[in-house]
Amino acid sequence: MEQLAGIAEADAHLGRPMPLPQIVLPLPRWVEVCAVGAQAVEISWNLDDSRADQPGRVALYAGAGPPPAHELTDATAPAAVADGVLHRQAPLAEAQPSLRPVHELCWQRDGLHLRLTAQGPWAIGALVAIVASVT
Repeated sequence: MEQLAGIAEADAHLGRPMPLPQIVLPLPRWVEVCAVGAQAVEISWNLDDSRADQPGRVALYAGAGPPPAHELTDATAPAAVADGVLHRQAPLAEAQPSLRPVHELCWQRDGLHLRLTAQGPWAIGALVAIVASVT
């Protein structure tokens, strides 16, 4: 992965505006913007998980091709959670509590492959709302 300076560089690398969530996310401590391949970008929001039961991270991949696969031990089989959105999750027993479990939601929109990866105690409904807000 190659660090990018910000959203403008993500737009240039993707060759179009980077789709972003349009709803409020939990408070981030820092954000990373990375190129993850040709015409592929991932933005990671590392969240303030200093309070109990708060999620630790959410990342959004957007690319001309499918995202690189995550090897997830004991992951559930992908299942539809919304129209065209597949979800799977894995326990990540070795991670700190704010980073487990891990959820992946994958879909396609406007010619892009998209994946939301969320780590921590997220409700599925909250994740589907984030997906629905990505434009």
